[in-house]
Amino acid sequence: MSDLVLVEIVDRIQIITVNRPQARNAINYETAQLLSAAFDDLDNNPDVVAGILTGAGNTFSSGMDLKAFAQTGQRPYAADKGFAGLCEKPPRKPLIAAIEGYALAGGCEMALSCDLIVAARNATFGVPEVKRGLVPGSGGMIRLPRRIPYHKAMEAVLTGDMIPAERMDQWGLVNRLVEPGQALEAALELARAIAANGPLAVQTAKQVIIESLDWRQSDMFDLQRPRIAHIFTSADAKEGATAFAEKRAPVWRGE
Repeated sequence: MSDLVLVEIVDRIQIITVNRPQARNAINYETAQLLSAAFDDLDNNPDVVAGILTGAGNTFSSGMDLKAFAQTGQRPYAADKGFAGLCEKPPRKPLIAAIEGYALAGGCEMALSCDLIVAARNATFGVPEVKRGLVPGSGGMIRLPRRIPYHKAMEAVLTGDMIPAERMDQWGLVNRLVEPGQALEAALELARAIAANGPLAVQTAKQVIIESLDWRQSDMFDLQRPRIAHIFTSADAKEGATAFAEKRAPVWRGE
């Protein structure tokens, strides 16, 4: 079994680690397939409620492995999921990026594909594709303007310059800004807070937040209604109310 991607489950949280530190965790074809499988496992394992994506060797990811692409011609995509088996079809369950070091090019787009971002103060973001005559086609041009101010996103994409994590935090991209070496632990703390909640409710809330970005105001409640109806008749909803009344922690079933 390849060790390019490491998977560990801690407190019902699946930690997925890109393990190519010698290449700054650049993504080649094999790594993309392994990541895709890990994200499938995240969604399909009923004992897991959230995921964390991180990188080995104090860096997140420098994006596509250009040397491997030049040698093989294989793009590091997985089926219909796009770059790294993630960017075009993220998992249904919450996914947190824990970022140390560089999150550049496709690495930055991987972070943008996650639902929350925890970053070390000395981490660096960027979509430098234009410096190589390319464009950030795995979400940089689409997601970044929705996450930070429009003109800042335009500058980042058109100049390709790197951006410090502290600046990204000021612009609202980062959920937790932590000291170097603490990103994974802080991501685990955030994931545990999510894992304490009803898993069916959490997944449904994520779905509605993502899908509703394009809804018209006049339609939004009509579109939301069928997507959340099952929540109010679920076993978890009953358990949540019962646990509150009985002053105890709820025991979630995810149904």
